[in-house]
Amino acid sequence: MARYTGSVCRLCRREGTKLFLKGDRCLSGKCALEKRPNVPGQHGAGRKNVKEYGLQLREKQKAKRYYGVLESQFKGYFEKADKTEGVTGENLLSLLERRLDNVVYRIGLADSRKEARQFVTHGHFRLNGKKVTIPSLIVRAGDVITLREESRSSEKFKNLIEALDTRITPKWIELDKAQVVAKVAALPARDDVDFPFEEHLIVELYSK
Repeated sequence: MARYTGSVCRLCRREGTKLFLKGDRCLSGKCALEKRPNVPGQHGAGRKNVKEYGLQLREKQKAKRYYGVLESQFKGYFEKADKTEGVTGENLLSLLERRLDNVVYRIGLADSRKEARQFVTHGHFRLNGKKVTIPSLIVRAGDVITLREESRSSEKFKNLIEALDTRITPKWIELDKAQVVAKVAALPARDDVDFPFEEHLIVELYSK
C-alpha cells in the first residue's frame, strides 16, 4: 500500500483526535480539528454508531497514522511484538517508539515525524558513528544518535537545536543538548508513550 500523500489534517479529523502530524501547528488555533471536528466526507457529521470491529480498526489506523507507518510495516511490527515475551500491545508500542524517525522527532530534531523521516532518509544522522538513511530502523538500548557535523550549519537545524531547551525529552533517552548527542538509555515502557492508545483493541483486531 502506498504512503498517504493527501492532507494530514483529514487524518486527524477521521480519527477524531489530534495525531500531531504537523508539529507545533497542531497546538495552535490553526489546527483543522479545532475548526472542523467532524469526520471528513459528505455524511461525516452523521456517523455515530461504531461496532466493535470498527473501534478496533480505528485504533489500529490511529496508531499507524500517528507513527507514519505503512500497513505491511504495522502488521510486521505486530507479529514481532506477538512473538516477544511480555504483553503484546505494550511490545507493539515499544517497537513503534523505537523507530529511528520517531526517536529523532522525540528528541526535538524535527517538527514532526514526517519531517524526521525525511531528515533520516537524507542522511542527516549517524547511529553509533555510522551514517543511516533508514527511518524504520529499530534502535536498541545503548545506541547513540548524533547529528552530522555538516548538517549543523543549516538554518533549519540551527533553529531546532536552539529550541531543544523548550522540548521535553522522554526519560528513556539521554540527550546532551550542548553536543546534540542522544543515547537510548533504556527501552521505552508503556508509560513512556505519550498518546492515549487503547492497544488492546489492536491486539483483538489481529487476533480474529
